[in-house]
Amino acid sequence: MSIKQNLRRAGWGGRPAQLPDFRNLGVVLRILLLVNALAVAAVLVRNEQLDLIAIEALELAVGVEFPLILGVAALFLLQPVLRRLPYLPGVVAVLGVVLAVALASRSLLAPLGTGGQLRPLVWSLASAAAVLAYFYRRGAAQAPVLAEARLLALTARIRPHFLFNSLNGVLGVLRSNPRRAEEALEELSDLFRALMQDSRELVPLADEITLCERYLNLERLRLGDRLQVDWRRDPLADAALVPPLLLQPLIENAVCHGIEPGAGPGTVSITIERRGAEVIIGIANPLLEAVRHHAGNRMALDNIRERLMLFYDLEAALDIEQSADAYCVRIRLPFRNER
Repeated sequence: MSIKQNLRRAGWGGRPAQLPDFRNLGVVLRILLLVNALAVAAVLVRNEQLDLIAIEALELAVGVEFPLILGVAALFLLQPVLRRLPYLPGVVAVLGVVLAVALASRSLLAPLGTGGQLRPLVWSLASAAAVLAYFYRRGAAQAPVLAEARLLALTARIRPHFLFNSLNGVLGVLRSNPRRAEEALEELSDLFRALMQDSRELVPLADEITLCERYLNLERLRLGDRLQVDWRRDPLADAALVPPLLLQPLIENAVCHGIEPGAGPGTVSITIERRGAEVIIGIANPLLEAVRHHAGNRMALDNIRERLMLFYDLEAALDIEQSADAYCVRIRLPFRNER
C-alpha cells in the first residue's frame, strides 16, 4: 500500500513547525509561482477595465520580479542561519529579510518611478506571510505522512521469511562452522537492532551501507556462492545524509528477484558515487525470465520514491532502467551532510 493511501489527517503530529528549506529547488519554484500568482490576482482584482490590465501587469512585474528574485537569493544565502532558529523567531527573521530587500529594491527602482510608495512594502510583507502560511499548512499536512514513512521504513522490511531463512542458514552452518554461525547471529541481532531503533529523519549513508553489508552476509548463508556482490563505493559520498532504510529494501529486491529464482550464480552490482552536489546510487541485478513480468517489487519502489519526494522534494529522483538481461534502480539525491 502506498504512503499516500495511508494519509489520514492534517496536523503536525507532534513535530515542531519548521521553516521551508530555502535551498530546495521545489521550495524556490513554489515561492516564485505563489508570489507571481498573488501578483496576477492583485492585478485582476484592482482593474475592472480589460484594456488597463496589460499596463498594470507590466508595471507590477517591474516592481515584483526584481525584489522577488533578490529576496529568494537572500533567503538562499541565509538558509544555514535560518534553519537553526525556532519557528517563530525564524518567521520574524524571514519577514525582516523580505522587508530589507523590499526597502533596498524600492531605493534601486526609485529612478523608474516605482520607489515612492509605501504600498510595495506592505505588499511584500503580505506576500511573504502568505507564502509562509502556505508552507506551514503544507508541512502540517505532510507531518503524518512523514511519520508514517518513517514507520514503514522501520517495519516494512522486517519480513518473517527473512528471519526464518536467516535462522535456517545459521542452523545449516552450526555444526560445520560454529564460528560463522555465531557471527551470523551477531549480524542478525545488529540488523534487527538497527531496524527497531528510533528513526532519525536522515542518517549517514555509511550507516546504510553497513546495514546492507550485514544483510548480504546473512543472505550468503542461504545462497552461498550464487550471490555475488560488486561494490563500487565512493568514500566521498559516505557522509551524505539519506532517509533511513533507503538501500536495504532495494538490495533485498535485487536478491529476491535477480538471484534467488535462478539456478546459477548472479551478481548484484551496487554503485555509489558523488558527483559535485549530488549522490548517485545504482543497484543492478540480472533480469531472469521467470520474474521478467513480476511486479512484486513495486511496493518498495513506490514507497521509496514517495519518501524521496517528502525529504528532498524535486531535488531527488528514482528511475528504473531495464535492458534485455539487467534491471537497475538508479537514485539521484542532493549531497547533504548537515543534521
